[in-house]
Amino acid sequence: MLIHQRNVLPILLVLYLLMSFDGVQGEIKLSKLEELSLEKQLKLLNKPAVKTIKTTWGDTYDCVDFYKQPAFDHPLLKNHNFHPEMKPTLSTIKQTPSNSTIDISRTWIEKNGCPSGTVPIRRVTKDDLIRQRRMPSREDFIFEAPLDDTNIILEERGVNTRAIVKTPDDSRNKFAGAGMVASLWNPSVEGAQNSACRLKIQKGPDSMQAGWRVDPTLYGDNKTRLFIHFQAGDRQCFDILCPGFVLINSEIVLNIAHENVALQGAPHNREITLYIVRDLTNGNWWLLYGENQDKVGFWPRDLFTSLQNDFVENVEWGGVTYTPPNSSNPPMGSGFFPEFPDPSRYAYCRGLVLLNDKGETINAEKTLIFLDNQSLYKVLDRPYYGTGKFPHYVFYGGPNVPKEKLM
Repeated sequence: MLIHQRNVLPILLVLYLLMSFDGVQGEIKLSKLEELSLEKQLKLLNKPAVKTIKTTWGDTYDCVDFYKQPAFDHPLLKNHNFHPEMKPTLSTIKQTPSNSTIDISRTWIEKNGCPSGTVPIRRVTKDDLIRQRRMPSREDFIFEAPLDDTNIILEERGVNTRAIVKTPDDSRNKFAGAGMVASLWNPSVEGAQNSACRLKIQKGPDSMQAGWRVDPTLYGDNKTRLFIHFQAGDRQCFDILCPGFVLINSEIVLNIAHENVALQGAPHNREITLYIVRDLTNGNWWLLYGENQDKVGFWPRDLFTSLQNDFVENVEWGGVTYTPPNSSNPPMGSGFFPEFPDPSRYAYCRGLVLLNDKGETINAEKTLIFLDNQSLYKVLDRPYYGTGKFPHYVFYGGPNVPKEKLM
């Protein structure tokens, strides 16, 4: 009888964790301590709302007083002097125009949106927190295991896989930011898989990202959403799930669900334009959106160590996926290998630009292709494929590969 109990209890525990991880609909039994912990976290994340807006895709956004947003719960930001009228001191960023960029400041607004002096914050639910607590640590990417034995990695802990182009490794690199125009797709993911396109800037243990991602564990659905992520030393999180990113704009929302995405073979793709740039006056790192370079918000310099008083050393553009243990790998981008340059068929990032240490916009040249697994995804790097001053395109992607084919 004792042996039987020893076998059954671990199985029941695993089943409970799996149910919690998948966000199964219905009542999930939690201990009193877990309930109290979740309620405390919800209170910290969901600040009092001046106004509440329900979006067409089902999310609820609270218009929160600028000074009460979660960013200021960070111990390093307690005595800040930030205000809702802040603007960065930046040089004019030159860019490649887009005819299909989505205006996210107007796709969600209902009854004039959030009032001036407030910022829109997606309301977090208890189910969100339960899913996210079971979410494996995926950022930043760590590859201790050999990449030529994919099956072993998948069985042990799941794996992150990149298909990107990057700046050459050089400690003398000094970039004040970077930007891109990215086509929007909706790769079909299942369970704990995710698939994303992102711009990432980094120096040492500090990094910032922006792009789109499909991530049921993070968001509770399979929609293509705008996301951000930062890592400061050993502290990291998506969007504003931990204190750090300071929202400024009362119209542009993080986590917006893009329902109109690119379709293979369509003559015009849907795109988003994103920049992460350093304010050369005070060192804060700003997220800019769209052709008008709208100011979404910023990561204060005080969050970081390597990037507090210095410039970016490494920049990446392209796709990334997460494959959970014992699972097939998810599709990336359009779900097809890019066989030749064709913006109507394959996912891409274009208009790849860097900002030098003077804040001047320069074309991203001499980039290197980086693939964690060459059999799963592909990259085509075309620095002069497009027209204009910043013609750089990178095409990336690949299909779903069943687990049995990975073995």
